[in-house]
Amino acid sequence: MSDVLVAYFSASGVTKSVAEKIAGENDYDIFEIVPEEIYTPEDLDWTDKNSRSTIEMNDKEFRPPIKESCDVSGYDTVVIGFPVWWYTAPTIINTFIESVDLSGKTIKAFCTSGGSGIDKCVSDLQTTYPELNFSKGIRFMGDVSKAKGWIEDE
Repeated sequence: MSDVLVAYFSASGVTKSVAEKIAGENDYDIFEIVPEEIYTPEDLDWTDKNSRSTIEMNDKEFRPPIKESCDVSGYDTVVIGFPVWWYTAPTIINTFIESVDLSGKTIKAFCTSGGSGIDKCVSDLQTTYPELNFSKGIRFMGDVSKAKGWIEDE
């Protein structure tokens, strides 16, 4: 067991690919955050005001149910990966954070995005969970060569 866990949510497979590369290349443990109801392409249509993802992201209190959580007690660092939705982390990330005990852990967030950065995502998470220790995040677009240095650098 590693002292680093890479937990990720991926709706289309992009974040999954990045998370698997980070975990695989560095011998970190990995956990996929899976929604109880998988997102369809129609659910992810950000141009449709009635799509599932749009409705969820417009309700900051909504927490999409996840299939299962995981025990993070053996990890010093939890890396949380996600695609950027509406310039922030998807609400399912809040579901995950609220389902585990991250107190005392270093939390590092990474995102996948074609254009949006990670700073607002991390800022929003810090505002929602001020008691947790979020470090500076990073955006990956396939090349994860800087992941180990970013994760292991305090």
